[in-house]
Amino acid sequence: MRRDGRAPAELRPVRLETGYLDHAEGSCLVSFGATRVLCAATVEGRVPPFLAGTGRGWVTAEYSLLPRSTHTRTPRETGGPRARTQEIKRFIGRTLRAVCDLERLGERQVIVDCDVLQADGGTRTAALTGGFVALALAFERLRRRGDISLSPVIEPVAAASVGRVGDELLVDLCYEEDSRAELDMNLALTASGRIVEIQATAEGMPFTFEDLTRLHGLATDAIGRLVEFQRRALAEA
Repeated sequence: MRRDGRAPAELRPVRLETGYLDHAEGSCLVSFGATRVLCAATVEGRVPPFLAGTGRGWVTAEYSLLPRSTHTRTPRETGGPRARTQEIKRFIGRTLRAVCDLERLGERQVIVDCDVLQADGGTRTAALTGGFVALALAFERLRRRGDISLSPVIEPVAAASVGRVGDELLVDLCYEEDSRAELDMNLALTASGRIVEIQATAEGMPFTFEDLTRLHGLATDAIGRLVEFQRRALAEA
């Protein structure tokens, strides 16, 4: 049993609250336990210059920690995003684009803003999971308006954290577990189980391929459950 009573392979309580914002084309407040991220999708009628005239659209992401989302105040990034922020927003954007047919979108850009309201580990995996829901809702709004004929979504995508803490392999690490993990891994998978991205780091002792395989299996099961949460939230919306 973990500090919060979960079994090693058990997710924290997951909640996906759609339509949280009135003005965004798609929005979702996602909670993984005490971690909460507000995801909002904005549709713009233009694309980056390198796509102008191609007929293809673009999906990108932004990520930020609100000042008191953390145990001590995190200063606002007024001088430009820090390296960690850049890495996370690129992870979210790459992963969302991987499950979209951008030709269906036409020459439009969708920006998915992910703002962490409260951080207790797993902010990037929560942001990606909720960000997909916000993006899918924005696409559906475009389809209902007649701006596009088909949703660009090819299949859902979600992400989970896994790691080794002591002698145990754990799923969906909270901050206290993540800070003690000897092996930390974030995995983004499609609904069909295809890998979009693996981020795995040994914090102490190097790990084996067998460790990687076992963690992949745990993450696959967890992400399958997250995809069901996504599908239910979109169906209810």
